Amino acid sequence: MSSRETLDPGLFCIVPMEEKDYGMVAEIFEQGIRGGNATYDLLAADWTLWDEKHLKHSRFVVKLVERNVVVGWLALSAVSSRAVFSGVAELSIYIHQEYVGKGLGDALMVQGIASSEYNGVWTLQSGIFPENVGSVRLHEKHGFRMVGYRERLGQMESGEWRDIVLLERRSTRVGV
Repeated sequence: MSSRETLDPGLFCIVPMEEKDYGMVAEIFEQGIRGGNATYDLLAADWTLWDEKHLKHSRFVVKLVERNVVVGWLALSAVSSRAVFSGVAELSIYIHQEYVGKGLGDALMVQGIASSEYNGVWTLQSGIFPENVGSVRLHEKHGFRMVGYRERLGQMESGEWRDIVLLERRSTRVGV
């Protein structure tokens, strides 16, 4: 299989994330850290902290059916504790480096958007390093639009300042 060949949908399934999946979820997140274009974080949080930071709904993992291993995940976090922003969430999506470009991000994004709308989210947003072109394209493909470019927003451990592209997707079903 070439690196950009779509994985047959019968070979994977998308299911709600459970605590038992978190070891593999954290491993995929740490791949993103090591890659340098996914997050400012230095390491994955433990399950308790991760669980507290993310909404209880719209947490999914994509698993390879035959091996029952997690190869991607999606979760939402609140952007504010204020009631007026209760329908606004930040979307995080990560795919195992060996499975990037195989359609798993598309499948997770469809599931995450549907679940977010079912749960009353009217705006999804993501902050992405502009160098992460694949992630920007994935978001745009699913109706996200660039609403801002934040220069030198955060500093990496190395001292390098990084910009963020701010993308958002407004629901056509919720809050209209």
